[in-house]
Amino acid sequence: MPHPPLKPQRRHAQAGITLIEVLIVLAILGLVFGLVGPRVMDYFGRAKHRTAGLQIENIATGLDLYRLDVGRYPSQEEGLGALMARPAGPVASRWNGPYLGGTAMPSDPWDRPYVYRLPSRHGLAYDLYSLGADGREGGEGEDRDIGNWQKGR
Repeated sequence: MPHPPLKPQRRHAQAGITLIEVLIVLAILGLVFGLVGPRVMDYFGRAKHRTAGLQIENIATGLDLYRLDVGRYPSQEEGLGALMARPAGPVASRWNGPYLGGTAMPSDPWDRPYVYRLPSRHGLAYDLYSLGADGREGGEGEDRDIGNWQKGR
């Protein structure tokens, strides 16, 4: 028994994406990134400040260990380098460092050195701080300084 002849199939509209659909998707993505982008950037800024605060606490611990061994904090001239390399002079025999891990003094999250100041301007034994994102004293938001005199960095 012969098979009945096949009916010609109708051709459906071509499958694919129209320009309008692409533009709608791009508009939606633009809205999402416009709303989420600033929050993500704010998160990164806060994370860098928290990292600086933790590094400051770590360096402060090294400074305290230095003081226990040597009997004083490093002078302004010796700076934070005294935590990593034996300073010259009479304190050399009491130096028992290095007082921080690693081979070099850590930089702040913006890749600049931490500022060490002796005597302190904040009534402490010393000031230890990062200048923030802008690299200048003061500032607000991501540009604000973060130092050992601040509570809840």
